[in-house]
Amino acid sequence: MEALQSPFNIDCFSGIRLARDPPHLQPILQFHGKWPFYRFLGMQEPFSVIFSLFNFLAHDHGMQRIRENIPANYPLRKYYITLGYFGLASWVFSMIFHTRDFSITEKLDYFAAGASVMYGLYYTPIRIFRLDQHDETKKSILRVWTMLCVVLYVAHVSYLTFWRFDYTYNMVANVVVGSIQNILWSWFSVQRYRRLKRVWAAWPGLIVAWIILAMSLELFDFPPWSGMMDAHSLWHLGTVVPTIWWYNFLVKDAQDDMQGTRLKA
Repeated sequence: MEALQSPFNIDCFSGIRLARDPPHLQPILQFHGKWPFYRFLGMQEPFSVIFSLFNFLAHDHGMQRIRENIPANYPLRKYYITLGYFGLASWVFSMIFHTRDFSITEKLDYFAAGASVMYGLYYTPIRIFRLDQHDETKKSILRVWTMLCVVLYVAHVSYLTFWRFDYTYNMVANVVVGSIQNILWSWFSVQRYRRLKRVWAAWPGLIVAWIILAMSLELFDFPPWSGMMDAHSLWHLGTVVPTIWWYNFLVKDAQDDMQGTRLKA
């Protein structure tokens, strides 16, 4: 229980509390760039914790759908299940960090999120360009691609750990990696829809658009509503539905691929 208590004497936050509580309602002040929150059941940012849990459950549900609807011998299935595990890990560390903001919980949250984003970039070309197929050239490309992604992630974490924990760099790195996969999926979505003329083929592009709109919430840096819900927590809420939607796409896409393979046979 001690880990859930503030390591500071309440007097250290008297300025924040006076800025937040009557009769000093305005302006609400930030402490080291962070808004003051009312702690609930030991949680420092309760709605960020709750919405992170929703995302965790969305990934868990998605993995269950993958297991139930895609046979174990489908070559891309292992990549989709691994995607789920990266998602579960990232949201677990997000819940921990938003429960108590320590240096170690912050780093674990950032590193897990970075790993999830990097894995997203990793498996994207594997699906789009079918690097999973039994072709010697593609196998060689996949080995190089795997090593490159591992080296980039290790270098990223090493820089933040041993050189400098640079928030701006970390944000830019994640935005660049995320943008590359968003562009690839959007292009893939357009190509698939033109060929198949099915609504579900356009889902990746629509999901990317949703994610971009949800990310825009991070641009609004407002004081927490009722001292508990801020723009960052709303960003977490905004990723729940597209996560569920994404796993539905992966199932649809795999089923269509398997059906096409059977017809060719």
